[in-house]
Amino acid sequence: MQIAALSSSLHARIAGKDLIVFDGECVLCSRFFQFVLKRDKAERFHFATAQSDLGQALYGALGLPLDDFETNLVIMDGQIYQHLDAVCAAVRDFGPIWRCLALVRFGPEWLKTRAYSLVARNRYRLFGRYETCMVPDCALKDRFL
Repeated sequence: MQIAALSSSLHARIAGKDLIVFDGECVLCSRFFQFVLKRDKAERFHFATAQSDLGQALYGALGLPLDDFETNLVIMDGQIYQHLDAVCAAVRDFGPIWRCLALVRFGPEWLKTRAYSLVARNRYRLFGRYETCMVPDCALKDRFL
């Protein structure tokens, strides 16, 4: 889906930005955020938690549940990615190894969906859950929308 399909107010909030929206209470999702943050030397990405006003607005606009965030969202170059495609889109520019792994996005949709959903449904049990949503420190505040 393109961000152009979103409401004009939501489109205006994210236009021209590459954005990762993640579950701030999920340990696995927060580790994904930290993984990207460490490798994003150009500071391409901005971030939002799914629990934030912006995260809630995006999940709502996409018809996704507002209380069970089984997908991260990655918005790059005006395109909205979900599930395994979101992970692949985010890591594809982090060097040759990650570019190769990102080729998974070309796999069969049924397999990608099944694998991602299996992990997503069990992420709290497998990786844990924070009691509260993460809050960015002063150094990161500018990169959170």
